[in-house]
Amino acid sequence: MLLSCLRENKVKEEEADIEGIQYKTLRTFQHGVRVDGIAWSPETRLDSLPPVIKFCTSAADMKIRLFTSDLQDKNEYKVLEGHSDFINGLVFDPKEGQEIASVSDDHTCRIWNLEGIQTAHFVLHSPGMSVCWHPEETFKLMVAEKNGTIRFYDLLTQQAILSLESEQMPLMSAHWCLKNTFKVGAVAGSDWLIWDITRSSYPQDKRPVHMDQACLFRWSTINENLFATTGYPGKIASQFQIHHLGHPQPVLIGSVAVGSGLSWHRTLPLCAIGGDHKLLFWVTEM
Repeated sequence: MLLSCLRENKVKEEEADIEGIQYKTLRTFQHGVRVDGIAWSPETRLDSLPPVIKFCTSAADMKIRLFTSDLQDKNEYKVLEGHSDFINGLVFDPKEGQEIASVSDDHTCRIWNLEGIQTAHFVLHSPGMSVCWHPEETFKLMVAEKNGTIRFYDLLTQQAILSLESEQMPLMSAHWCLKNTFKVGAVAGSDWLIWDITRSSYPQDKRPVHMDQACLFRWSTINENLFATTGYPGKIASQFQIHHLGHPQPVLIGSVAVGSGLSWHRTLPLCAIGGDHKLLFWVTEM
Protein backbone atom coordinates (compact mmCIF):
# COMPACT_ATOMS: atom_id res chain seq x y z
CA MET A 1 0.00 0.00 0.00
CA LEU A 2 1.35 3.39 -0.99
CA LEU A 3 0.40 6.56 0.85
CA SER A 4 1.14 9.98 -0.54
CA CYS A 5 0.82 13.32 1.22
CA LEU A 6 -0.10 16.29 -0.96
CA ARG A 7 -0.32 19.96 -0.09
CA GLU A 8 -2.21 22.43 -2.21
CA ASN A 9 -0.69 25.84 -2.85
CA LYS A 10 -3.41 27.47 -0.77
CA VAL A 11 -2.11 25.76 2.36
CA LYS A 12 1.17 27.28 3.50
CA GLU A 13 3.71 25.00 5.14
CA GLU A 14 4.27 27.29 8.11
CA GLU A 15 0.54 27.39 8.83
CA ALA A 16 0.18 23.62 9.03
CA ASP A 17 1.04 21.56 12.10
CA ILE A 18 1.21 18.44 9.96
CA GLU A 19 4.72 18.04 8.54
CA GLY A 20 4.10 14.93 6.50
CA ILE A 21 2.43 11.65 7.33
CA GLN A 22 4.19 8.60 8.67
CA TYR A 23 2.50 5.26 8.48
CA LYS A 24 3.10 1.63 9.22
CA THR A 25 1.21 -1.30 7.70
CA LEU A 26 -0.32 -3.20 10.63
CA ARG A 27 -1.96 -6.01 8.68
CA THR A 28 -3.01 -6.69 5.11
CA PHE A 29 -6.50 -8.15 4.72
CA GLN A 30 -7.14 -10.21 1.61
CA HIS A 31 -10.59 -9.38 0.28
CA GLY A 32 -10.83 -11.14 -3.09
CA VAL A 33 -13.63 -8.94 -4.48
CA ARG A 34 -13.60 -5.24 -5.38
CA VAL A 35 -14.31 -3.13 -2.28
CA ASP A 36 -16.92 -0.39 -2.82
CA GLY A 37 -17.19 0.93 0.74
CA ILE A 38 -15.77 0.61 4.23
CA ALA A 39 -17.02 1.46 7.73
CA TRP A 40 -15.07 1.32 11.00
CA SER A 41 -16.51 -0.02 14.24
CA PRO A 42 -16.29 2.17 17.36
CA GLU A 43 -14.86 -0.92 19.07
CA THR A 44 -11.63 -0.49 17.08
CA ARG A 45 -8.78 0.31 19.51
CA LEU A 46 -5.05 0.28 18.90
CA ASP A 47 -4.21 1.47 22.44
CA SER A 48 -5.77 -1.57 24.15
CA LEU A 49 -4.20 -4.95 24.91
CA PRO A 50 -4.76 -6.82 22.77
CA PRO A 51 -5.61 -4.24 20.09
CA VAL A 52 -9.00 -4.54 18.36
CA ILE A 53 -9.46 -3.97 14.63
CA LYS A 54 -13.06 -4.24 13.46
CA PHE A 55 -14.50 -2.93 10.21
CA CYS A 56 -16.93 -3.94 7.50
CA THR A 57 -16.87 -3.61 3.73
CA SER A 58 -19.40 -3.54 0.93
CA ALA A 59 -18.27 -5.29 -2.23
CA ALA A 60 -19.07 -5.70 -5.90
CA ASP A 61 -20.76 -9.05 -5.19
CA MET A 62 -23.48 -7.20 -3.18
CA LYS A 63 -22.31 -8.71 0.13
CA ILE A 64 -21.09 -7.14 3.36
CA ARG A 65 -17.99 -8.58 5.04
CA LEU A 66 -17.24 -8.03 8.72
CA PHE A 67 -13.54 -8.28 9.63
CA THR A 68 -12.18 -8.68 13.18
CA SER A 69 -8.51 -8.92 14.16
CA ASP A 70 -6.30 -8.53 17.23
CA LEU A 71 -3.26 -8.16 14.90
CA GLN A 72 -2.01 -11.46 16.30
CA ASP A 73 -3.78 -14.83 16.20
CA LYS A 74 -7.38 -13.72 15.86
CA ASN A 75 -8.32 -12.94 12.26
CA GLU A 76 -11.98 -13.55 11.45
CA TYR A 77 -14.49 -12.46 8.89
CA LYS A 78 -18.18 -13.01 8.41
CA VAL A 79 -20.29 -12.52 5.27
CA LEU A 80 -23.66 -10.73 5.54
CA GLU A 81 -25.98 -11.54 2.64
CA GLY A 82 -29.38 -10.13 1.74
CA HIS A 83 -29.04 -7.19 -0.63
CA SER A 84 -29.94 -7.93 -4.26
CA ASP A 85 -28.15 -4.97 -5.83
CA PHE A 86 -25.10 -2.75 -5.25
CA ILE A 87 -24.58 -1.41 -1.72
CA ASN A 88 -24.01 2.35 -1.67
CA GLY A 89 -23.50 3.04 2.02
CA LEU A 90 -22.89 1.33 5.36
CA VAL A 91 -22.29 2.46 8.92
CA PHE A 92 -21.85 0.96 12.40
CA ASP A 93 -23.99 1.83 15.39
CA PRO A 94 -21.73 4.61 16.75
CA LYS A 95 -22.11 3.87 20.47
CA GLU A 96 -21.68 0.13 20.93
CA GLY A 97 -20.82 -1.01 17.40
CA GLN A 98 -23.19 -3.98 17.74
CA GLU A 99 -25.24 -3.27 14.61
CA ILE A 100 -24.58 -2.27 11.00
CA ALA A 101 -26.91 -0.29 8.71
CA SER A 102 -26.65 -0.47 4.92
CA VAL A 103 -28.46 1.04 1.91
CA SER A 104 -28.58 -0.31 -1.62
CA ASP A 105 -29.75 0.13 -5.20
CA ASP A 106 -32.31 -2.57 -4.32
CA HIS A 107 -34.45 0.17 -2.67
CA THR A 108 -33.87 -1.06 0.89
CA CYS A 109 -32.15 -0.01 4.08
CA ARG A 110 -31.24 -2.98 6.27
CA ILE A 111 -29.93 -3.25 9.82
CA TRP A 112 -27.85 -6.26 10.82
CA ASN A 113 -26.42 -7.56 14.07
CA LEU A 114 -22.85 -8.82 14.16
CA GLU A 115 -24.05 -12.39 13.67
CA GLY A 116 -25.35 -11.41 10.23
CA ILE A 117 -29.03 -11.49 11.21
CA GLN A 118 -31.24 -8.70 9.85
CA THR A 119 -32.94 -6.85 12.73
CA ALA A 120 -34.78 -4.22 10.65
CA HIS A 121 -35.69 -3.65 7.00
CA PHE A 122 -36.96 -0.38 5.50
CA VAL A 123 -38.42 -0.27 1.99
CA LEU A 124 -37.34 2.87 0.11
CA HIS A 125 -38.90 4.67 -2.87
CA SER A 126 -35.66 4.76 -4.87
CA PRO A 127 -32.05 3.56 -4.52
CA GLY A 128 -30.54 4.25 -1.08
CA MET A 129 -27.38 6.35 -1.49
CA SER A 130 -26.25 7.22 2.07
CA VAL A 131 -26.98 6.12 5.62
CA CYS A 132 -25.86 7.96 8.80
CA TRP A 133 -26.06 7.05 12.49
CA HIS A 134 -25.29 9.94 14.85
CA PRO A 135 -23.60 9.24 18.23
CA GLU A 136 -25.92 11.78 19.91
CA GLU A 137 -29.07 10.38 18.27
CA THR A 138 -28.52 6.62 18.45
CA PHE A 139 -32.22 5.73 18.12
CA LYS A 140 -32.50 7.59 14.81
CA LEU A 141 -31.16 6.68 11.39
CA MET A 142 -30.77 9.05 8.45
CA VAL A 143 -31.31 7.54 4.99
CA ALA A 144 -30.80 9.49 1.74
CA GLU A 145 -32.45 8.33 -1.49
CA LYS A 146 -31.47 9.00 -5.08
CA ASN A 147 -34.84 10.66 -5.78
CA GLY A 148 -33.82 13.61 -3.57
CA THR A 149 -35.57 12.61 -0.32
CA ILE A 150 -33.76 12.25 3.01
CA ARG A 151 -35.69 10.48 5.78
CA PHE A 152 -35.04 10.05 9.48
CA TYR A 153 -36.29 6.78 10.99
CA ASP A 154 -37.09 6.06 14.63
CA LEU A 155 -35.38 2.73 15.27
CA LEU A 156 -37.68 1.85 18.20
CA THR A 157 -40.94 2.21 16.26
CA GLN A 158 -39.24 1.56 12.87
CA GLN A 159 -41.23 4.45 11.40
CA ALA A 160 -40.15 7.51 9.40
CA ILE A 161 -40.41 10.63 11.61
CA LEU A 162 -38.98 13.42 9.41
CA SER A 163 -38.19 13.98 5.75
CA LEU A 164 -36.11 16.54 3.85
CA GLU A 165 -36.43 17.36 0.15
CA SER A 166 -33.60 18.43 -2.15
CA GLU A 167 -35.98 19.23 -5.04
CA GLN A 168 -33.35 18.03 -7.51
CA MET A 169 -31.97 14.72 -8.71
CA PRO A 170 -29.97 12.64 -8.63
CA LEU A 171 -29.05 12.95 -4.97
CA MET A 172 -25.73 11.08 -4.80
CA SER A 173 -24.55 11.55 -1.21
CA ALA A 174 -25.73 13.01 2.11
CA HIS A 175 -24.15 13.38 5.54
CA TRP A 176 -25.37 14.21 9.07
CA CYS A 177 -23.13 16.81 10.73
CA LEU A 178 -21.24 15.34 13.70
CA LYS A 179 -20.81 18.71 15.47
CA ASN A 180 -24.40 19.91 15.02
CA THR A 181 -27.26 17.40 14.86
CA PHE A 182 -29.55 19.99 13.24
CA LYS A 183 -27.37 20.22 10.12
CA VAL A 184 -27.57 17.90 7.12
CA GLY A 185 -25.60 18.31 3.91
CA ALA A 186 -25.82 16.62 0.51
CA VAL A 187 -24.87 16.84 -3.14
CA ALA A 188 -27.54 16.52 -5.83
CA GLY A 189 -27.10 17.25 -9.52
CA SER A 190 -24.14 19.65 -9.66
CA ASP A 191 -24.94 21.45 -6.35
CA TRP A 192 -24.21 21.12 -2.66
CA LEU A 193 -27.16 21.67 -0.31
CA ILE A 194 -27.41 22.39 3.44
CA TRP A 195 -30.47 21.91 5.67
CA ASP A 196 -31.27 23.17 9.16
CA ILE A 197 -33.82 20.53 10.12
CA THR A 198 -35.35 22.78 12.80
CA ARG A 199 -36.33 25.39 10.21
CA SER A 200 -37.53 23.72 7.02
CA SER A 201 -37.65 20.51 5.05
CA TYR A 202 -36.09 22.43 2.14
CA PRO A 203 -32.43 23.48 1.88
CA GLN A 204 -31.33 26.64 3.69
CA ASP A 205 -28.40 27.09 1.34
CA LYS A 206 -27.23 25.61 -1.94
CA ARG A 207 -24.58 26.41 -4.52
CA PRO A 208 -23.27 24.91 -7.76
CA VAL A 209 -20.06 23.03 -7.06
CA HIS A 210 -19.08 20.48 -9.74
CA MET A 211 -19.88 21.18 -13.37
CA ASP A 212 -20.58 17.65 -14.55
CA GLN A 213 -22.09 16.08 -11.44
CA ALA A 214 -21.33 16.09 -7.74
CA CYS A 215 -20.55 12.71 -6.19
CA LEU A 216 -19.73 12.79 -2.45
CA PHE A 217 -20.38 15.09 0.56
CA ARG A 218 -18.66 14.82 3.96
CA TRP A 219 -18.80 17.17 6.95
CA SER A 220 -15.63 17.80 8.88
CA THR A 221 -15.64 15.97 12.22
CA ILE A 222 -14.30 19.03 14.09
CA ASN A 223 -16.01 22.08 12.52
CA GLU A 224 -19.71 22.38 11.72
CA ASN A 225 -19.04 24.90 8.94
CA LEU A 226 -16.39 22.90 7.08
CA PHE A 227 -17.18 20.19 4.52
CA ALA A 228 -15.73 18.51 1.42
CA THR A 229 -17.24 17.45 -1.89
CA THR A 230 -16.05 15.48 -4.89
CA GLY A 231 -17.13 15.51 -8.51
CA TYR A 232 -18.13 12.43 -10.40
CA PRO A 233 -15.07 10.40 -11.53
CA GLY A 234 -14.18 11.58 -15.03
CA LYS A 235 -11.97 10.23 -17.77
CA ILE A 236 -8.90 11.98 -16.40
CA ALA A 237 -9.44 13.23 -12.85
CA SER A 238 -12.02 13.79 -10.14
CA GLN A 239 -12.37 17.28 -8.74
CA PHE A 240 -12.16 17.69 -4.98
CA GLN A 241 -13.17 20.79 -3.00
CA ILE A 242 -13.21 21.88 0.63
CA HIS A 243 -15.82 24.49 1.53
CA HIS A 244 -16.48 26.76 4.52
CA LEU A 245 -19.96 28.18 5.03
CA GLY A 246 -18.41 31.56 5.85
CA HIS A 247 -16.69 31.78 2.45
CA PRO A 248 -18.44 32.27 -0.91
CA GLN A 249 -15.78 30.26 -2.77
CA PRO A 250 -14.15 26.89 -1.99
CA VAL A 251 -11.22 27.26 0.41
CA LEU A 252 -9.30 24.47 -1.34
CA ILE A 253 -9.53 22.85 -4.78
CA GLY A 254 -7.68 19.73 -5.90
CA SER A 255 -7.92 16.90 -8.38
CA VAL A 256 -7.39 13.17 -8.03
CA ALA A 257 -6.72 10.60 -10.75
CA VAL A 258 -9.48 7.98 -10.49
CA GLY A 259 -10.63 9.32 -7.13
CA SER A 260 -12.93 7.36 -4.82
CA GLY A 261 -14.04 7.70 -1.22
CA LEU A 262 -13.83 10.77 1.02
CA SER A 263 -12.93 10.83 4.71
CA TRP A 264 -11.98 13.37 7.42
CA HIS A 265 -9.51 12.81 10.25
CA ARG A 266 -11.23 12.50 13.62
CA THR A 267 -9.35 15.38 15.33
CA LEU A 268 -7.50 17.29 12.58
CA PRO A 269 -8.62 19.39 9.56
CA LEU A 270 -7.20 16.64 7.36
CA CYS A 271 -9.09 15.09 4.44
CA ALA A 272 -8.24 11.89 2.53
CA ILE A 273 -9.30 10.42 -0.82
CA GLY A 274 -8.36 7.19 -2.52
CA GLY A 275 -6.51 7.62 -5.82
CA ASP A 276 -4.76 5.36 -8.30
CA HIS A 277 -2.94 2.94 -5.93
CA LYS A 278 -2.48 5.87 -3.52
CA LEU A 279 -4.10 7.62 -0.59
CA LEU A 280 -4.07 11.39 -1.06
CA PHE A 281 -4.22 13.82 1.87
CA TRP A 282 -5.09 17.50 2.07
CA VAL A 283 -4.81 19.69 5.15
CA THR A 284 -6.77 22.93 5.50
CA GLU A 285 -7.12 25.70 8.04
CA MET A 286 -10.08 25.84 10.42
